Amino acid sequence: MLSKFKKTIFKKRAPWEQNLVVLWFGTFMAGMAFSEVMPFLSLYVDTLGQFSKQQLSFYSGITYSATYLVTAFVSPLWGRLADSKGRKLMILRASLGMAFVIGAMGLVSNIWQLIALRMIQGFFSGYISNANALLATETPKEKSGLALGTLSTGYVSGNLIGPLLGGLLAEFFSYRITFFITGAVLLIVFFLSYFFVHEHFHPVQRAKPLSTKEVIGKLQNPKIVFGMFLTTMIIQASNNSITPILSLYVRQLMQGIGPVTLVAGVVAAVPGIATLFSAPRLGELGDHIGTEKILSIGFIFAICMYIPMAFVNSVWLLAFFRFMVGISDGAMLPAVQAILSKRSPAEVTGRVFSWNQSFQALGNMSGPLIGSAVSGSFDYGAVFISTSVLVALNFILVQIVSRLEQKKAN
Repeated sequence: MLSKFKKTIFKKRAPWEQNLVVLWFGTFMAGMAFSEVMPFLSLYVDTLGQFSKQQLSFYSGITYSATYLVTAFVSPLWGRLADSKGRKLMILRASLGMAFVIGAMGLVSNIWQLIALRMIQGFFSGYISNANALLATETPKEKSGLALGTLSTGYVSGNLIGPLLGGLLAEFFSYRITFFITGAVLLIVFFLSYFFVHEHFHPVQRAKPLSTKEVIGKLQNPKIVFGMFLTTMIIQASNNSITPILSLYVRQLMQGIGPVTLVAGVVAAVPGIATLFSAPRLGELGDHIGTEKILSIGFIFAICMYIPMAFVNSVWLLAFFRFMVGISDGAMLPAVQAILSKRSPAEVTGRVFSWNQSFQALGNMSGPLIGSAVSGSFDYGAVFISTSVLVALNFILVQIVSRLEQKKAN
């Protein structure tokens, strides 16, 4: 029966398209599971002790960032194993491990237990990066922009739509029950990946894995690759600077009246709708006019959308500008993945994408800490000003890296 189901779903599809379909659903569900806690994480922290406003912002930032601190260090290890043992194995490890860890978060009794579990969650990272690496190695280079752009909508849309589901679950059930449900969702991802993802993996036969220096030597233009790593870090820092205090900002705008958790979930989720529709089209457009151009346009548009968020007096205006930021995400995130794919030989793709995940994790870690520090010292609106500055710095970085590559080509 399973064989018949596969034939029905994948009829007349190329092998890379088959993987794209399966991995899209896997990354969507994984992204949704990861972000379900976003609307209420700071509110959950508030139930674990008696905290001042500054302490609540601080602990919320630490709790959110703890996962990514560990991820930044372990990702290269998983990347090396992915290149020698296969990306599918890493996908299974990540989804199964996080299923149990996230479920356990519903059982904590104090803030330190929650922070510890968030750190352990970081140890089981790697589903998204290995999904990207697996697809990148088996997709024709001329189709990589379309494929990776489409795949990014799975994670990004799940990651940004997840808060809506999390807000609904927390509103109608409880914070703790939502963690149990999230763990169950990741367990479903594990089984989907186990049965439906197929990798034609051929490990490179060598006495020992390539060293970091040897991997860099395989790259045609290491400067552009490392420039994209830094770009990934800043994009993620910008996107996540508001994350730990988003529900607190929504509560302030609503003056504490009404279903704060549910509305916070809507505000956190609306960028996913824009990203879902914009990323594949912008990724395909990048294949025709140049991925770097799409990336630059995304930066400029994001700057124009972040600044007004600091001055809104309505939660629905905040939601509107968040929606527009989703369009810029649809331009930036797939563009970076496509640039890395086109400049990475297949034998080191796993390492390159794992390094990129480390920088992504550093951005995910530093963004909330910056947001917490700024909101604790000033106010919630000031976080958006600091975020626009980060995006502007990223835009300058991309321009510098692009010019260096052009000079080398000439």
